[in-house]
Amino acid sequence: MRILITGICGFVGSTLARGLIAAGHQVTGFDSFIRPGSETNREPLEKLGAKIITADLRDTVAMAALPAADFVVDAAANPSVLAGIDGKTSSRELVDHNLTGTINILEYCKTHKAGFILLSTSRVYSIAPLATLPTVVRDDALAPDTSRPLPAGLTAAGLDESFATTAPISLYGATKLASEAMAFEYGETFGFPVFVNRCGVLAGAGQFGRADQGIFAFWLNAWLRQRPLKYLGFGGHGHQVRDCLHPRDLLPVLEKQFAAPPLPVADRLANFAGGAASAMSLRQLSIWCAKRFGPHDVTEDGTPRPFDIGWMVLDHAKATRLWDWRPATPTTAILEEIARHAETHPDWLELSAPR
Repeated sequence: MRILITGICGFVGSTLARGLIAAGHQVTGFDSFIRPGSETNREPLEKLGAKIITADLRDTVAMAALPAADFVVDAAANPSVLAGIDGKTSSRELVDHNLTGTINILEYCKTHKAGFILLSTSRVYSIAPLATLPTVVRDDALAPDTSRPLPAGLTAAGLDESFATTAPISLYGATKLASEAMAFEYGETFGFPVFVNRCGVLAGAGQFGRADQGIFAFWLNAWLRQRPLKYLGFGGHGHQVRDCLHPRDLLPVLEKQFAAPPLPVADRLANFAGGAASAMSLRQLSIWCAKRFGPHDVTEDGTPRPFDIGWMVLDHAKATRLWDWRPATPTTAILEEIARHAETHPDWLELSAPR
């Protein structure tokens, strides 16, 4: 099958490209290479047989000139929840990248009758009920207080797809939620299959190390190099929790979606995440790092950040029911993979997250 991957030289795009090539697919992809570190993935992918095009998904002429494909896997985005509000990035550019760019790809799918798989995000879920979620601290990590009423769509297993998506969800989350809606509308209107895979925190070796976009890779690389680290917000204790998923664990469901018969829209959107079994707090991550690399002081700074959430874990029960899908790589294996990469790439933070 001919697969087109947007953002093919990013961490997620390159990981999926390697797996799809190994499975026998013909892989083409494009990347704007504006993300530091992405150029390092180009030559290795080309050696595997991928065709790589330098193009920006905001460029309608470039998108119209792309070769035909049977399916598009959309792995291109500005993935930071702070994008557009951090004083360093433009809100207009965020919308152009994450929403207008999606529409350009959907126009491509309309022309070629190509299927479309959007890799979306847990950040489409509403901040307000999560920010006021009753929690307790267990083993150095926040957890929902199940003795008190919890918001609809949330249990100790995580947020399911019925959880609220009303504003505020951040500008980044809004662009992804709007992209989901436009994707389904294009697919229904113009007759091509669309799937939306809402992903939890994606992590693994080779992820670009930025605190706002690749927290696991950033934390391990910074710890190993004895770089300054801070527990921000939530009392400065580092109890905030995220789940963890390796993007290669998405490959089995992508194969099933490529071959899926027509399905109701409701069955084409699901959470894909490590879930509660993979969840870890920053404090717990530090304990792992101390055992793996040795001690390092972390500053306790209770200063809150916009849109930050203390506990964010996705429930993947729907994906398990619909696709017989489960995460395959445990968090400890993901962390060890990142650690080995950090040890063999001493300049990784300078390369992928220049100051």
